Amino acid sequence: MLGRIHLDHILFLDIETVPENSSFDALDDEKKELWEHKSKYQRKEDYTAEEFYERAGIWAEFGKIICISVGYFHFQGEIRTFRTTSFYGPEAKLLKDFKNLVNSHFNLAKHLLCGHNAKEFDFPYIARRMIIHGIELPYKLNLFGKKPWEVPHLDTMDLWKFGDYKHFTSLKLLAHILGIPSPKQDIDGSRVRQVYYEDQDIDRIITYCELDVVTTAQVFLRLRNEELLHESEIKKV
Repeated sequence: MLGRIHLDHILFLDIETVPENSSFDALDDEKKELWEHKSKYQRKEDYTAEEFYERAGIWAEFGKIICISVGYFHFQGEIRTFRTTSFYGPEAKLLKDFKNLVNSHFNLAKHLLCGHNAKEFDFPYIARRMIIHGIELPYKLNLFGKKPWEVPHLDTMDLWKFGDYKHFTSLKLLAHILGIPSPKQDIDGSRVRQVYYEDQDIDRIITYCELDVVTTAQVFLRLRNEELLHESEIKKV
């Protein structure tokens, strides 16, 4: 079935998120109380709500998106390229810019969105943040009333599960076991908050996010038993 999907019908994506504020102290009293209640199960007795706040970016109610990177295949005769671009800046603007791309170029029935663990994280996170900002959801993210087989999403982690729904495999591990060259990254997901708020270096985060998009596309190619992208085929636009 995967082999029947045209590669240029897929928009690969990844997002980077951080806590909505630089510190727990910046929250108002009501939000502090809500965060304490929301995080209680995860932090147990090991951390205070304030200490645990650096992880708040994983919840759309307490975090925000600082970067959405996308990539797509382009074919010109025998020439294959994979083009990447990123949206960043104020969250409402980057969400609108991303929506415009989806609505303009990936809005037909044949088009699919693809990410790694994106059904559990990226897709719902984007949708929730759009709703918070009062942005009407694009058709590809509006899942209300859709049956499972009508959802226009692919997920490389989901594909790797082969029905084993309790199984989790990180993108880094999956790339390694599939023999995909690991790009040099000077940060990982655990350091995005620090790089954003303390180092104020969004360019490093964009590079990291785009590399994950490329790796997701490479994993998808391996799942189809196709030749991996060469570095010369990857273009930043």
